[in-house]
Amino acid sequence: MSNLNPGLSERFLNLKDKRPIEVWEDLWQEEKTPWDRGVHNPALEDTLEQKSDILGNAIIKIEGEGKRRKKALVPGCGRGVDCFLLASFGYDAYGLEYSTTALEECQKEAEKYGDLVKPRDEEIGSGKVVFLQGDFFKSDWVEKAGLEEGCFDLIYDYTFFCALNPLLRPGWALRHSQLLARSPQGYLICLEFPTTKDPALGGPPFASTPEAYLEHLSKPGEDIPYDDKGNVQAGLSNKTGDNGLVRVAHWHPERTHEVGKDSDGTVRDWVSIWCHK
Repeated sequence: MSNLNPGLSERFLNLKDKRPIEVWEDLWQEEKTPWDRGVHNPALEDTLEQKSDILGNAIIKIEGEGKRRKKALVPGCGRGVDCFLLASFGYDAYGLEYSTTALEECQKEAEKYGDLVKPRDEEIGSGKVVFLQGDFFKSDWVEKAGLEEGCFDLIYDYTFFCALNPLLRPGWALRHSQLLARSPQGYLICLEFPTTKDPALGGPPFASTPEAYLEHLSKPGEDIPYDDKGNVQAGLSNKTGDNGLVRVAHWHPERTHEVGKDSDGTVRDWVSIWCHK
């Protein structure tokens, strides 16, 4: 796993006048998207099926208001495959992308499903899929969509955390904390990857250890120290911040993409579930 997409990393070394977020649009236009597997990660599917004791299902009952579908967010959704999976489980799924070209791929993906995503459970039914364009770190896309901060009952983060320069991780954690619904129904699912990459190799994808997720999500917005080799300095403070998230489950998935395994088939990815404390 140490040589993940070396060519991709080089694109972010000499940006000149470009912002990193604009490089992703260039890569989509050039069809250089090695992170895109074309299908959802089976680890997410298994999590939705097997962790209902934590996540519940996609329908929430509100006292005095009846029932509604839960809202799910996929930041950096790519061609949107995860959104259609979430919709099949009954969630109203929102995919967020900055890249115009990626959003065009989302629409092509939507054509495969027609007017309705086939539900996994007929009683629960399927949710809608909505694609939004915007910068995750800003709030204008939330307002334009007629949504509110803290409205998402489920957020799924896979190749988004590892795509960001580690300097952006405090803001990444803060936005998740702001967008995620308060307990008891709000959950963040992180598919942690790549967990064994040498941080000194840079990225993207940047080395993303369970310790890094834990330090940042428990202290959203705070600067977390790293050593001179790029390793997060874990355990300096065990206190969870005021807006911090708590990890309620953590495991190696039985299934994941091949890129998340060693050459002998050993799974190196982790899945974690988080909620507000």
